[in-house]
Amino acid sequence: MTARIAIAAYALPALPLAALTLPVFVHLPAYYGDTLGLGLATVGPILLAARLFDVASDPLIGWLSDRTPAALGRRRLWIAAGTPVLALAAWELLRPPGDAGALHLLLWSMLLYLGWTMVSLPYQAWGAELSGEYHERTRIAGWREAATVAGTLAAVALPAVWTSQPGEALSVIAIGVVVLLPLTVALCLLRVPEPAPRPGRLRGRGGLRVLADNRPFRRLLVAYLLNGLANGLPATLFVLFVSHRLAAPDAAGPLLLVYFLAGLASVPVWLRASRRLGKHRAWCIAMGIACAGFSVVPLLDGGDVALFAVVCVVTGLTLGADLALPGAIQADVVDVDTAAGGSGRTGLFFALWGMATKLALALAVGLAFPLLGWAGFASGSVAQPAEALTMLALLYGLAPLPFKLAAVAVMWRFPLTETAQRALRRRIAEEAADVPDDPPVPPALSARSPLRGMQPHET
Repeated sequence: MTARIAIAAYALPALPLAALTLPVFVHLPAYYGDTLGLGLATVGPILLAARLFDVASDPLIGWLSDRTPAALGRRRLWIAAGTPVLALAAWELLRPPGDAGALHLLLWSMLLYLGWTMVSLPYQAWGAELSGEYHERTRIAGWREAATVAGTLAAVALPAVWTSQPGEALSVIAIGVVVLLPLTVALCLLRVPEPAPRPGRLRGRGGLRVLADNRPFRRLLVAYLLNGLANGLPATLFVLFVSHRLAAPDAAGPLLLVYFLAGLASVPVWLRASRRLGKHRAWCIAMGIACAGFSVVPLLDGGDVALFAVVCVVTGLTLGADLALPGAIQADVVDVDTAAGGSGRTGLFFALWGMATKLALALAVGLAFPLLGWAGFASGSVAQPAEALTMLALLYGLAPLPFKLAAVAVMWRFPLTETAQRALRRRIAEEAADVPDDPPVPPALSARSPLRGMQPHET
């Protein structure tokens, strides 16, 4: 059982990291496109290029993190090195000079994503390595994601208290991130143990074969991509939807606050649900509830702020599951690789999942803004044509549904249940004492695999 103080210290850096997420993914496109006048047609391709660069950096950072000598701290070293990079880029991006243009946005976005990957990828992999117990992993992920929601709430509330100007609000968030990120990272590095890696037995083609044959990994990767695209569309369009479709720009902050308060309250509920139903089933139910909430959005029009607040509550209540449960499932999927001899590759696995999420967000931006432009949406304009507002509502509320439903179909009969994961951990413990010379058969193909012959609903 991981000590509570260690879990708390581990969770703390998620707070400033999350405080940065909201302005970067929600406010930044509208701020640079509308307020600074670059235009959505310019901002969209720039952010798409920066996020594609971000996607490409993930496997490199994951691979290097896994292969950093344990004496230096495989996860600690990269988190410590990435923190100043991330803080500097956040400062320049959220507090741009008056003449900031497309090149400023592109270069500092790329540097911000690089620093973010250097910090967040080893950070998440570290959390997966803190415990091998099925529900304890959910607890660790739950603490981290509760801090994530709290950081997001701070990013929503503090600027609203401080100022109503978008530029000043982003500046307040930048100051908070630059102060809190180094402090929380330092506490995490000092107080959280970093387990020694178990040497892997497979190299080269053998290791790649085990990775490719890891069926739970493939399914989770697909679900990550689908659900990430579904979440990326409303996240990218939230401010525009409230400002233009609902004609209530001043309500964006309070509505975001409602959404994330509901998300924070839901975390313990979904943790308990995962104990009764299994992580994957609880996550699927949450995605289904989110679909029900999003489905009414195209029916809303100007002035329907109260109804949209109900949508924010419903979809916000699913946020806790969307944050905590997939991360805990990730750690279990790595056990399949470990049991097959490819251990020590947690960073690589989280890099590949991170690539799927970031690719989905990039696709959301690349899809949404051109379609809005095609429908006649004009950045900086108060009055938008009816066709543009209809497209905005459809992209926000209707477009995510097929992607979420497809993710549910992929994950509903996910085979890596609590029973299967415990069998994997027993095998890992047995083989740790007696490592054979010959590489084992990948568990996805092995006759003695705990996943073979098990009913998908077994828990």
